Amino acid sequence: METALTRLTGVRYPLVQTGMGWVAGPRLVSAAANAGALGILASATMTTGGLRAAVREVASRTDAPFGVNLRADAGDAAERVRIIVDEGVQVASFALAPSRELITRLKDAGVVVIPSVGARRHAEKVAAWGADAVIVQGGEGGGHTGNVATSVLLPQVVDAVGIPVIAAGGFFDGRGLVAALAYGAAGIAMGTRFLLTSDSTVPRAVQARYLAAAVHDVTVTTAVDGLPHRMLRSALVTSLERSGGAGALLRAVRHTASFRKLSGLSWPRLVRDGLALKRGKELTWSQVLLAANTPMLLKASMVDGRTDLGVMAAGQVAGLIDDLPSCSELVDRIMAEAHRTLTALPR
Repeated sequence: METALTRLTGVRYPLVQTGMGWVAGPRLVSAAANAGALGILASATMTTGGLRAAVREVASRTDAPFGVNLRADAGDAAERVRIIVDEGVQVASFALAPSRELITRLKDAGVVVIPSVGARRHAEKVAAWGADAVIVQGGEGGGHTGNVATSVLLPQVVDAVGIPVIAAGGFFDGRGLVAALAYGAAGIAMGTRFLLTSDSTVPRAVQARYLAAAVHDVTVTTAVDGLPHRMLRSALVTSLERSGGAGALLRAVRHTASFRKLSGLSWPRLVRDGLALKRGKELTWSQVLLAANTPMLLKASMVDGRTDLGVMAAGQVAGLIDDLPSCSELVDRIMAEAHRTLTALPR
């Protein structure tokens, strides 16, 4: 199936495995790439040395195109861009809108730039700055999310920009791919569906929690970092929502210290990143401190398997998924179902 996305990136199918922190590592990314999708490596939780090593590991596992997801507001974003260029990575994606300068530098080096956005005005901005395509996530998507449904946001953005639009938020099968194409998208991006594969490194006990969830077990909370965050409802999430502000801030300070050691970032770098986040999202200092909760609480579940101590970011589609195929089996299934759906449409 050829679309503007496959032509732009060189992948076989118009499917993207999103850059999920602690989840989208070399094993999952290379498996998605070998299956014909665009695998995207999550770098925000890696040191720069770890990023270079991860890129090289993916490249050793696949000859297919793949990408790296970056935090545009990180103090070392320019250094990470240099690694992407040096290592010949084909695609750069961004969780926040990158600057015009970052886009230009990447494009001048031949890297395809695909920011992720949650609003039409953000898509218009990055398109005007030269982005090659854009991933648009509706409110159904996992992790940090908005409140506009994909079915409303997607056609808005498709009509507003002249670059390929990739739909995210609420997709897990071939019917969704066909629906997105009908809206004018060039493909779909999926996080939760790829998290729930046998190629994912997420502990099996944690995956079992996802598979057992119903749609109503996926909630949106601001208790983790002060921003709307879609995740599985758990006893920990309920506890965070009930805890007072002082307790939440104390916990955030502890997590900031832990993340600093894990990431190798200095305190000055963390402060600069916090300032950038504060300006970019107009957050209070309390919210900036609370943002330190996210990487460590996600690591507790996604890496350590401690669902009692961590949170589990999840799209609403978690309530519709009940198996753990390999990436190859998943991609083949989605494409076969898409073709069946297209064939069955009234003529």
